Amino acid sequence: MNVVARRRRGGGFLRAVVLLVVLVALAWAATLVFRGGGGDASATVPAPNDALIRQGEYVARLGDCGACHTAPGGRPFAGGLPIASPIGTIYSTNITPDPTTGIGNYTYGQFERAVRRGINASGHTLYPAMPYPSYAKVSDGDIQALYAYFMHRVTPVEQVNQRVDIPWPLSMRWPLTYWRWMFAPKVSPVETAATGDAALARGQYLVEGLGHCGACHTPRAFTLQEKALSPADGKGYLGGGVNDNWVAPSLRGELASGLGSVSEEDIIALLKNGRSERSAVFGGMAEVIEHSTSQMNDEDLAAIAHFIKSLPPAREESAISYDPATHTALSGGKVSGVGAQLYVDNCATCHRTDGRGYGQVFPALAGNPVLNGTDSDSAIRLVLHGGTMPAGRETPAQFSMPAFRERLSDHEIAEVLTFARSSWGNRGSAVKAPQVTRLRNLPPSGDPLMTGYDPRVGTEQPQP
Repeated sequence: MNVVARRRRGGGFLRAVVLLVVLVALAWAATLVFRGGGGDASATVPAPNDALIRQGEYVARLGDCGACHTAPGGRPFAGGLPIASPIGTIYSTNITPDPTTGIGNYTYGQFERAVRRGINASGHTLYPAMPYPSYAKVSDGDIQALYAYFMHRVTPVEQVNQRVDIPWPLSMRWPLTYWRWMFAPKVSPVETAATGDAALARGQYLVEGLGHCGACHTPRAFTLQEKALSPADGKGYLGGGVNDNWVAPSLRGELASGLGSVSEEDIIALLKNGRSERSAVFGGMAEVIEHSTSQMNDEDLAAIAHFIKSLPPAREESAISYDPATHTALSGGKVSGVGAQLYVDNCATCHRTDGRGYGQVFPALAGNPVLNGTDSDSAIRLVLHGGTMPAGRETPAQFSMPAFRERLSDHEIAEVLTFARSSWGNRGSAVKAPQVTRLRNLPPSGDPLMTGYDPRVGTEQPQP
């Protein structure tokens, strides 16, 4: 009986394996037969004029194409930039008009399908590192202008695309078709409420579409799709996200961890110059400033700020009220606790004992949304690896924060950050040494992060 039972169990297991193989084969075959996605891959457009090509150049800046498709030290748009993902590393592709390694042989229809529908010329679904769920909202006119620019103004570069560094079977591309079917929206340019506010409409178009701000600043589900693609999908849209262990803070109206206490003028200054009187941009957001927002016209920057400020908070928070007690103690030489001493020794020279920093140079820590958010990973990574703010349109000088990973232990970094997150009125939670240890050995690169905005922490004049 035991032998018979074992044979029956073995036969059942074999049948299950065969059934699984058959189901996987059928699932794969379905992606070949029912590709979907829409659009006409053979579609063409008339020869462009100079005005359309110039429009396309500006659209490429609005879409931040250069930041992702240009590797450090590489040729513009030739690809090769490593992009971390939960399943491995993806490398951006060559989108120059080189006919052998780039997109030189793409028809307009193939280009449109790649950008707005996530389908390449071979019919394969692109990894959603390409933000086609956002680009699905871009207008026909802007896509045509973008195609004209890449085909007639960008310099061709012969550079073979680098293979993804993703282990099998996760490296198989055909399952991405199911992801696209389930989560990519249909191509439909942004529709705004009929408010009569042209600036609001333009800002929504840029933020939801070409700017693809939600790709970083909106939380994602475990299946990696953004939980919301517009305000109509709920308050999760632009409510803050995590990308490659960087925290992209909320762009909504939270008074402590979002932009509720930030004016439209301050948002414009950050997008134009990467800094304001009380804030500065570091991390991956610096590349967004460099390649995109610093090159936008003033009207579009104002429209983006206007739309962002229209978003209500995802979470109700009270505003940060500046507390001078920490400054009074530190400036009077009353340094109690390890964190306070570490701050005086390592941070106060730039960020001051009052936590207000220096305008246009070093950001304020008092009231900083990053220090008041629930996730401290961004602050930890900045202390570990440092950072350099971008050169803005009107501010060519660049200032850097040094890396402290060799100077301070994990325990010391936890102590000084706990101090900063609980001083001058800040309400951030304590940082623990194991959190620092986890992030210490990760690479310093990351996805876009704006480390500071300009919360109004008080009306007093900064004290040295």
